[in-house]
Amino acid sequence: MTLKNGFELDCVRRETMGSHVRLYLTAGTADANYLDVAADAVVRVETVPDPPPPVVPEPASAPVKEHAVPAVLTHEEMHTMLSHAGDEHNIDADLLASVVRAESGGQVRAVSRVGALGLMQLMPRTAGEMGVSDAFQPEENIAGGTAYLDQLLKRYHDNVALALAAYNAGPAAVDRYHGMPPYRETRAYVARVIREFNRRKRMAGAGNQIAQAK
Repeated sequence: MTLKNGFELDCVRRETMGSHVRLYLTAGTADANYLDVAADAVVRVETVPDPPPPVVPEPASAPVKEHAVPAVLTHEEMHTMLSHAGDEHNIDADLLASVVRAESGGQVRAVSRVGALGLMQLMPRTAGEMGVSDAFQPEENIAGGTAYLDQLLKRYHDNVALALAAYNAGPAAVDRYHGMPPYRETRAYVARVIREFNRRKRMAGAGNQIAQAK
């Protein structure tokens, strides 16, 4: 909901009470957290759908082997794996690094609340489809995540934002809305990856300028 003063508010429901509108900021009615605003102060109301429930992971699709795996790769190891995967699929290694940072923060054994695994947070079904037999093996995980991102880039004609949105929310969500899904989490994810990618490119450019000046 957007107000005349430019403020935007998220509310679970609203009630018109004469010349005022009561905005409930949390669910429930008794002792609820609410805010009263003048009815003419509301300039726009937008209903944002909730993202679809996560698909229950199917561990059988991509078994995870138990063995010693480093929790974090060295900068050199990560760079080598990302560069190799990027070369295989013609994807900028800095874009892959930005996805890894947003997905797992570089944690090799990361597991999300919905069961996504490893550096590039592959769901077991996706990992299996990409030929990943062990999602906690960094090289396999990066290879599988890169192959999946490559598929999405081709599907959306190299539109990076839509490919990233599909990587986060699933291609069905992008197709359903014929573009960027209206999910706050997905839009924040896409912005975070692109912001990190641009930061890396700025740093690389500054480094090249320093090297040329020497």
